[in-house]
Parts: sequence; structure tokens; C-alpha cells
Amino acid sequence: MGQIVVTRYSLENSAIWDAFVSTSKNGTFLFYRGYMDYHSDRFDDFSLMVYRSGKLYGLFPANIQGDTIYSHAGLTYGGLIMDTHASTADVMDTFVAINEYLRSAEIKKVVYKAVPWIYHRIPAEEDLYAIFNVCGARLVGRSISSVISRESSVKWRRIRECGARKAAKVGITIQEESDPHSFWKILTTNLLTKYGVAPVHSIAEIILLMGRFPQNIKLYVATKDGAIFGGVLLYITATTAHVQYISASEEGKKEHALDLLFRDITEKYLASRRYFDFGTSTEEKGRVLNKSLIYQKEGFGGRGVCYDTYEWEINPPSS
Repeated sequence: MGQIVVTRYSLENSAIWDAFVSTSKNGTFLFYRGYMDYHSDRFDDFSLMVYRSGKLYGLFPANIQGDTIYSHAGLTYGGLIMDTHASTADVMDTFVAINEYLRSAEIKKVVYKAVPWIYHRIPAEEDLYAIFNVCGARLVGRSISSVISRESSVKWRRIRECGARKAAKVGITIQEESDPHSFWKILTTNLLTKYGVAPVHSIAEIILLMGRFPQNIKLYVATKDGAIFGGVLLYITATTAHVQYISASEEGKKEHALDLLFRDITEKYLASRRYFDFGTSTEEKGRVLNKSLIYQKEGFGGRGVCYDTYEWEINPPSS
């Protein structure tokens, strides 16, 4: 193992950062600086770049709050981004070096959201072993997502199949939509009514991100007579189409618009992606399961994949 050097990310390294993400074995477009930095006003960036023998070896997307590092609080997942040559022993040494760097910066704790395996281009869980072995990390959160695998899909529940047929029969059609305003009104109304919260992204932010990543962020809507009855915003990576937002109007719910929508887009994306990820159905770091929500997703054939969060302390140097 060559000498490892850890440095803070800076803006002049954005092109180098993005180039590494594009060829890494577990990076997605969420780690491109154009995505990470859209909410830089809310998150104080503390991303790291790891060099081995002078060559970039890994990226650690992160933000800082007080004396705690989060990888990454503003993203669905984070963790160490590795190239295809990363080995277990070398990744262990990498975390030794990262911890030493964080210790020198007087960081006391790390919160680490690993990239779920369905987003890996090739197997890439060396980081999970390393944070267990080197860092003494403990599991502090586990959400469960519902995922369809192209190689071994599960049959839909009859209620979902019947719903799709009914929606088609009454004239609902599915199309890609470039303007998210109508869908965002439905989404915002539903979230405020049911949970008392707003979408994580504002309409301005989602328009910005759709413009920056037109091949990765796509909106599909169910329409009838020119009116939008519901929609799904997808985040599309090399391996997986992920449901970022889903919502239907009251009329759309009555007409089973989402059943037809999911029938169309799962067929479309499983033709080119390994997985279709409906997203998590939990709250409070996974301790509360939204049973009605996961019932709907499992009705489309989704089965469990965990999104995990770990923590460890950066111990002061021994005297």
C-alpha cells in the first residue's frame, strides 16, 4: 500500500471529482458536484479526497455540523466512493487515514450512510467491512426499501393488476412530463395533508436539478383529458431506477392512476436497468414502518433492500 494522503475538497477540483465518480464502482449522479452543491447554502461541505501514491483513490462526500461529519446529510446515501481496483485491505488503510485526518480536525463523530448494493456497478461493500473492523462502527438506522429485480421479479398482487386495467379502460394515459409544476401541487398537498410536511426539494430546486441532469431525473405522469391525476419522479442511475417522489390526486386514486403508471414505467426501465427501487417506507431511522405504504409497493412486486446508517466516534490520540 502506497502512502495515503487525505485532503479537503475544493471547488477547483470539481472536474477531477466528477471524473472519478463517473468511473467508480459505487458512485451515482447524486455525487456529482452539480447535484451535491445545489443545496450548499444548507450544508457546510466537508468532502474529502483520498490519494494513494499520488493518485486519486477515493472520495468521501460529507458535510460538517459542529464536531460531527455526515456522509452525507443532504443525500439519500453517501460513504466512500471507490474505484474498481479498491481492495479490502487498502480500503481498511484508507479509513485509518480518514480517521487520522478527522482527528486532526477535531472531529468527534462520523455518521455514515452507505450506498445500497443495488446502486453498485460491481460489488463494493469493502467500506462496510472496513468501518466495522477499523472504526468500530455501529448500526444506528435501518430503513427498508421495496425493489424489483429484473432477473427474478415477483408477480403483482391482483388488486394492483386490476387497478392498472381499470385505469387504462377509463382512458388514463402515461407520458413523460418536462414541467413538474402540476405534479408538485398534488405532491405538496398530499404531504401537507397527511404528514404536515413539504417535499424535501422545492419546486425551484427540482426544476434546477431536472435541467442539470435530464438523463437522470425524469417525471412521468398519468393524465386524462389533459388533467394530471398523478405522477412519479424517477432518479435513474446506471443500475437502478429509483422512485424519488410519488403522488396522486384524489381523482387519480379513485381511478387507480398509479397502478397503470407503475405498470408502464417498471416495464420500461427494467428493460435497461437491473433494479426498480420504489424507495423506503419507514420513519424515525427505520424504527417505524409505514405498513400501508409498503403494502402498496410490495403489491407491485417490490421486495426488501435495506438502507443503513452507521456511526462511530473519532477517539483522541492515546497518550
